[in-house]
Amino acid sequence: MRNAIIVLIFGNFLVCIGMSLIFPVMPFIKNELHLSATDMGIMNSLFAFAQLIASPIVGQLSDRIGRKPVLVWGLALYMVSEMLFAATNWLWMFDISRTIGGLSAAMVVPTTNALAADLTTPRQRARVIGLLSAAFSGGLILGPGIGGILANIDYKTPFWFAAGLGFLSMLSLQMMLPSEREIKEIAQDSVMPPVSKGPSRASWEKTKRLFSGPMRLLFLLILISSFGLVGFESIYSLYVNEVFHFTIDNIALVLTLNGIISLGFQALLFDRLVTWLTEKRLTRYCFFLSAGGTLWIIFAHSKLEVIIATLIVFTAYDLIRPAITTLLTKASATGQGLINGVNMSLTSVGNIIGPIMSGALLDMNYHFPYVVVAGFLILSWLLTYWIRDHFTVNI
Repeated sequence: MRNAIIVLIFGNFLVCIGMSLIFPVMPFIKNELHLSATDMGIMNSLFAFAQLIASPIVGQLSDRIGRKPVLVWGLALYMVSEMLFAATNWLWMFDISRTIGGLSAAMVVPTTNALAADLTTPRQRARVIGLLSAAFSGGLILGPGIGGILANIDYKTPFWFAAGLGFLSMLSLQMMLPSEREIKEIAQDSVMPPVSKGPSRASWEKTKRLFSGPMRLLFLLILISSFGLVGFESIYSLYVNEVFHFTIDNIALVLTLNGIISLGFQALLFDRLVTWLTEKRLTRYCFFLSAGGTLWIIFAHSKLEVIIATLIVFTAYDLIRPAITTLLTKASATGQGLINGVNMSLTSVGNIIGPIMSGALLDMNYHFPYVVVAGFLILSWLLTYWIRDHFTVNI
């Protein structure tokens, strides 16, 4: 199963590169094609919007027809999305490309988490989810850098490159993932029931049960964490440049250090932290550190303080999501596709609302966005005291 987990991690990493690959080349596209900032904003929001709509549907689909077909087709759509973006110069085609990319992310990211849950025991799961989250974060962190380097050749080159990687990843998944029959057998050995291929009964009732039971609080925390992270990230460079006079080199240094530290914590230390603290306590402490770091930035008086506080906030954020995701996968023996689909949908809501809110507040006062983000994080920290230690949900 080691090879299967490796290709899942690579698929997750690849799709997340696709999410962020566009950012460094946006000025080239905007100037070359004489587009407005509104055009660029809509183009990017379509990605998250497609994820939001498709994730719960795709999650249930993977429960019904199996994980492997959804993953393979998801990476095929990823390849099509990147090729379309590279080949066109029309705004409406860019919009279609980003929408297809969002659908691809909705198919790949939650399904990799669901398949990882199928292929692992509860004891192994925290480590594998941590690696998948590291791949998720790594793609988002490295995507802009890769895009910027390749854009020196031509601003379309990053997308042709991503399409080629998508094709290779699709072939790897097709060849290296076990068959659906083998996945069901492994799931049974891991005390997980087989993936159902029959029609889903009362899908809406299943979703309602998720939000009416103990999982409701975990889903709320997922929403707040994604909302806070994107709200924090989306205006970070503007904030530190205006308030603390950070240069481009200062910002690049902070984000590079953050990438190295966050990936190290997720890939190497997450499993140990969960074993030491449990997912519940790790989530609680990370929300507390995130809130404290955000407030520290607001009241900081030097660049060094801002850099240290920023690294605390980003590292804590990057541990919250895998901790809550692990709790969700352990809470139910069935319906992993639905659970992870809802998880991704709520993340997409945060990705849509967070930048809009932060941008509007930033126009009023530079400190308002982080005051609001800190308030939500403090509320989340308090809510973690209501998370049950052990619970199961039948879906």
